Amino acid sequence: MDKNHSKRENALALLIGSSLVSLGIFFFNQVGLLTGGTAGLALFLQRVTDFSFGELFFVINLPFYWLAYTQMGKRFTLSTLVAVSIVSFGADHLSAVLIINSIHPVYAALFGGGLIGMGMLVMFRHQCSLGGFNTLALFLQQRFGIRAGKVQMALDCSIVVLSLMIVDPWLIALSVAAAITTNLVLAMNHKPGRYQVQPPSTA
Repeated sequence: MDKNHSKRENALALLIGSSLVSLGIFFFNQVGLLTGGTAGLALFLQRVTDFSFGELFFVINLPFYWLAYTQMGKRFTLSTLVAVSIVSFGADHLSAVLIINSIHPVYAALFGGGLIGMGMLVMFRHQCSLGGFNTLALFLQQRFGIRAGKVQMALDCSIVVLSLMIVDPWLIALSVAAAITTNLVLAMNHKPGRYQVQPPSTA
C-alpha cells in the first residue's frame, strides 16, 4: 500500500473506501442496476444464478490476483484481496443493519454511482483497488501493447450487451448514468499532483 501514509491511515482508508463501494452496490441491488467491471459481471450473473453478488464478486476476482501480484507487487495484491473481501461481505450483509423500504431508481443510480466513485478514489489515493478487469487491462497493455482504456471499454460494453437480454432498457440507461457519475468523481478528483504540497518559492 501507499508508503506515504502510515499503516493505520492505509488500513482506515481501505475500510472506508471498501465500505462506500459496498453501500453503492447495495443501492444498485435495491433497484436492479448494473455497473462495469467485475462488479457489473457479478451483478449480471446474480440475476441468472442462485449465487449472491458477494459470492460471485469474490470468486470472479480470484484469477486476477496473480496478475496483480506480478504487475503491482505483494502489498497491492494483499490490499486488493482485503478490499474485495470487504465489498463482497458488505454488499451481501448490509441488509442486516440497513433496511430500505423504497428508493427511487434515479437517486440510487446517481448517489450509488457517486458512492462507488468516492470509495474507489479513497482506495486509489492509498495505492489499492478492487482489482478485476483494470488489472487485466493493465497487463495486456504492458505485455502486448493493447491500450488499457480500449480493453476496459470492450469488457464493460460486453457486460452491457449481455444485460440487454435480461434487464429493462430504462435500468440499462440508469446504469450508464451511474457509471458516468462514478467516472466523473474519479476524473475530477484523481489527478496526479493536484494535492501535492508545492515547495515554497525562493524568489
